Amino acid sequence: MEVYFGDIEEAQGAIARQRVATDFKALVRSSEHLLKATAGDVNGTVKDARDRVAAALSRSKVVCEHLQEEATAAARSAAQHADKTVRAHPYESIGVAFGVGLIIGLLVTRK
Repeated sequence: MEVYFGDIEEAQGAIARQRVATDFKALVRSSEHLLKATAGDVNGTVKDARDRVAAALSRSKVVCEHLQEEATAAARSAAQHADKTVRAHPYESIGVAFGVGLIIGLLVTRK
């Protein structure tokens, strides 16, 4: 018997994309600081390295924007799916929300 959990795999993929986007943002900030720090150096090799870093930085910004757009689209899709499910099963949704609230309330008030 094989079970496929597509929603779980998509959620893990979204989390991975979010982590990559965060890492890209950190890389972009670090690269910008590096470019500012070496702005006064006129050495030929440093200038070439700065040009390569600047080109990589611009490509990284494009990739980061693309990842953010994908994450936004995935979140919007998940919200629409949840909305359709709640609208299709309103009483079950109320029952689940009540049960979860009851459990959380019991756990919070417990000593």
